[in-house]
Amino acid sequence: MTIGRRTLAALLGLTLLFSFGLAWSGQRQIQRVNILMPAPFADATAELVQRFNRDHRGSIALRVTRGPRDTESISDLAISSLLLGSPPFDALLMDVTWLAKYAAAGWLEPLDSYFEPQEIDALVAGARLGNHYDGVLYRWPLIADVGLLYWRKDLMEAPPRTPDQLSSVGRRLMDDGAVNSGFVWQGRQYEGLSCDFVEMLSAFGGNWLNPQTGEPSLNSSEALEAVGWMRSLIRDGISPKAVTNYSESESLQAFKAGDAALMRNWPYAWAELQKPDSAVRGQVGVTLMVHNAGHQPAATLGSWGLSLLKGSDHPQAVIEAIRFLTSPDAQRERFRNQGYTPTDRSLFRDPEMLELSPILPDLEQALTHAVPRPPTPLYAQLSDVLQRQLSGVLTDDLAVDQAMNKAQINSMTIVEAAGGAS
Repeated sequence: MTIGRRTLAALLGLTLLFSFGLAWSGQRQIQRVNILMPAPFADATAELVQRFNRDHRGSIALRVTRGPRDTESISDLAISSLLLGSPPFDALLMDVTWLAKYAAAGWLEPLDSYFEPQEIDALVAGARLGNHYDGVLYRWPLIADVGLLYWRKDLMEAPPRTPDQLSSVGRRLMDDGAVNSGFVWQGRQYEGLSCDFVEMLSAFGGNWLNPQTGEPSLNSSEALEAVGWMRSLIRDGISPKAVTNYSESESLQAFKAGDAALMRNWPYAWAELQKPDSAVRGQVGVTLMVHNAGHQPAATLGSWGLSLLKGSDHPQAVIEAIRFLTSPDAQRERFRNQGYTPTDRSLFRDPEMLELSPILPDLEQALTHAVPRPPTPLYAQLSDVLQRQLSGVLTDDLAVDQAMNKAQINSMTIVEAAGGAS
């Protein structure tokens, strides 16, 4: 069946009239924004997304894609889609260690034109770190996150301040039968082990990368001393042998059950420890990791932030969504419901927030000591090398000097193959 010229013209006219009617009535094409997030953050953001879509009905439709829970898996998914050249995502919730790699690859849009300097100044100290690469802003923080030392206020009058004090108080409380373990932390071969290492290395005055040359310093005397102490915690029974299989969740469960006197973990653990099923509810304090005299304590920076991916069709709509998800009200909600640390400095002194959590001043103090992991595009490879050797030491398969010399050699090979220190 053929359509006559007059019929075709009439159909075209109706189409044009319908299109004009939509424009005239104020309707316009909806801008669809898709943000990829790890599963826990996607779940924590679900109600906020619904609220955003109600407020922007008819103009912006925000969708959060729920990615894998594991940090490395979400990065692999993001990179796979970016390598295809046309990713289905407009923005990505990024771990702080990814930024250098993604920015150097040209996958991110600069955000300097979207955020004013005074907005950066309003961030709490640690939240200002890890958002720039080569002086360009590529990430806006969603949460502030640093490593903390949790201690039992019912078992000690004050937390230990040095590595020797930690070992001593842990041993005494075990000998007294107060706890089964003195100190639990993240000793499994994964990124959490690298985070713990940053803090323990700083306790002995060492650096992962030489601050002057940018080259690895993993076989320095300070590094050998730090790793030796980590091993001694297990050998001397202060930490259980099972700690070599502990991630954050296993450490938290042991401490929450009242089995340990001290724990290294992230701020989110505080909310879990205050739940009715916690054996240590109301008996926990937080402080910075122990450190030797003459050295600064370190709190490993572990924040997550939102980045605009290059090639998004609706950059302004994406920025509007990012602003909404990182607003003070959104920060309050995440803190109240999931225990995620806010980024707005003013919220750390807010009476309502302080009533929810009296440890906010301690968190703010810890954030002033935030230390990022090496901000290099090579970070994933360097961390993998370190984790393997540390795991060998902690499981008693490798001697400290043997493992750290190998970590140094392999790290230097990575750096040199990439053209020098980064």
